[in-house]
Amino acid sequence: MKSIKGQFSKALRAGLRMGQEILYTGTIYTARDQAHKRLAELIKKKKRLPIDLKDAIIYYCGPTPSKFKNKLGSAGPTTSLRMDKFTPLLLRHGVGAFIGKGNRSKEVVKAIKKHSALYFIAVGGAGAYLSRRIKKAKAIAFTDLGPEAIYRLEVREFPLTVAIDVRGKNIYGGDK
Repeated sequence: MKSIKGQFSKALRAGLRMGQEILYTGTIYTARDQAHKRLAELIKKKKRLPIDLKDAIIYYCGPTPSKFKNKLGSAGPTTSLRMDKFTPLLLRHGVGAFIGKGNRSKEVVKAIKKHSALYFIAVGGAGAYLSRRIKKAKAIAFTDLGPEAIYRLEVREFPLTVAIDVRGKNIYGGDK
């Protein structure tokens, strides 16, 4: 398993292949349905975004609360397909990778390839395990959404599998 630290630059993304497993250490942002909708609205209105999307990693996750400060409870991936209508727009604005579970639409696979991005899958049903890899968590935008707010997570050795690589190779088949 390859260990990766820091941002996912285009050069780094180009070196990863579909099916490859990695341990990621760095910053990721959570964002689910409502946060995606708000980001899209801000982009369309040409307003300032609450996070820098350049090379950002967005994790489709709605973490549960924890008793411990700066930590989260369960933090497993949610089904990615629901975010597909927003994904091409976010890719055009610089997102480098997404983390979720499940297949993506043909349009999203094409957009991932076009923008030299990645789609990772995390182990579904293992939210408690994954939360142990989160070393720091802070809600930074849309806090009124509760668990669907955007959180900045600092993770250490977060296990991921490349599901769609920059060439459009798709672990679920249907490569474009």
